[in-house]
Amino acid sequence: MNAARYAEGRSLRIMHVFRAPLGGLFRHVIDLAGEQIARGHEVGLFFDSEMRTEQAERALARIGDGLALGARGCPIKRNPSLRDASALARFMATLRETQPDIVHGHGSKGGAYARLPGFFAGGGPIRAYTPHGGSFNYRPGSPVHRLYMAAEKLLSLTTDVFLFESAYIAGRYDRYVGGDRGLRRIVTNGIGAAEFQPVSPAPDAADLLYIGELRAAKGIDTLFDAIARAGKEFGQSLTVNLVGTGPDKDVLLDYAQRLGVAAQIAFLGPLAARDAFRRGRVMVVPSRAESFPYVVLEAAGARVPMVATNVGGIPEIFGPYKNRLGPCDDPTGLCDRILAMRRLDETERQAQCGELAAYVSANFSIKTMVDAVMDGYREALAIRAGGTQSSAPAKIASTM
Repeated sequence: MNAARYAEGRSLRIMHVFRAPLGGLFRHVIDLAGEQIARGHEVGLFFDSEMRTEQAERALARIGDGLALGARGCPIKRNPSLRDASALARFMATLRETQPDIVHGHGSKGGAYARLPGFFAGGGPIRAYTPHGGSFNYRPGSPVHRLYMAAEKLLSLTTDVFLFESAYIAGRYDRYVGGDRGLRRIVTNGIGAAEFQPVSPAPDAADLLYIGELRAAKGIDTLFDAIARAGKEFGQSLTVNLVGTGPDKDVLLDYAQRLGVAAQIAFLGPLAARDAFRRGRVMVVPSRAESFPYVVLEAAGARVPMVATNVGGIPEIFGPYKNRLGPCDDPTGLCDRILAMRRLDETERQAQCGELAAYVSANFSIKTMVDAVMDGYREALAIRAGGTQSSAPAKIASTM
């Protein structure tokens, strides 16, 4: 690894490692890698080969033949497993072959793979880490949370630069891991100019729309409770389209049946975001935990009316309009906010959407995101080469 290479304006060799090629994390990696390639850097990806689906292949195709270091991988389990030893060995062999200047780990598993080799060999590539929520979204104080935070503290010893995707996650890190090792930057997600074109609902759109994984942390059961309340107390039979996949589909369907609202709900499976936005008139984000969700950025850019919870990095996306958010696990409040949004005059509703779109456009672009990532790499390389660290942001207090 040539630590002076970046300062000389020459190409960097960058390897991104993560587990699952899906969701916001994968979107972030694809956008980041694509822009890095466009700027003349040599880039590679390493991820779970068993999840290389048609949807993942379509995303990879956006980069085309630009991955000079390849799109590699092997089977990688979500939770810690004995198979991690062989997968880590495969990854370390990839590093020896490709000789990257930067290894950038994304998510808990990717962050572990990026940084563990630092305990076995001194020097080597700069090791960057972006959590994307991951282990920081477990309930504080639970045994699994304490275990993962202990692992994060150990791995901090081999981390050159932290690139937190939200002030919220940076605050969680300070509170539950602590320490002053490594450079620290907050690099929020960004979206492209084309994503600020408004999307209108289709004629057969449902009243409500949910987009995301079907799992407990997303609070979909709270949305079902809110729908049931709207029917029983206000006589409004609201329909909802759910877009996405996940492990809890059967559990959610059973819960909807017990509430008596199953006939009002349709599971549509995965769809591209802008296609999904046409499937509902108001998007609901009932999450219990989030990092910095792309779907909220994308919906804001597309001027989709939104009712969302005040969790994770969502208030950072809403900025001066975060007073529009509400608490999680509050079906009564969620129902009231959904009905209030539906009662709004269309002119006022679109004015609210326009305000949020303008704020997101001014603050969350792909260019700004990649500029900040590359600046973090640059500073880490300069320190490795014997330079001095420029001023880094102070610790950010946790909001939880």
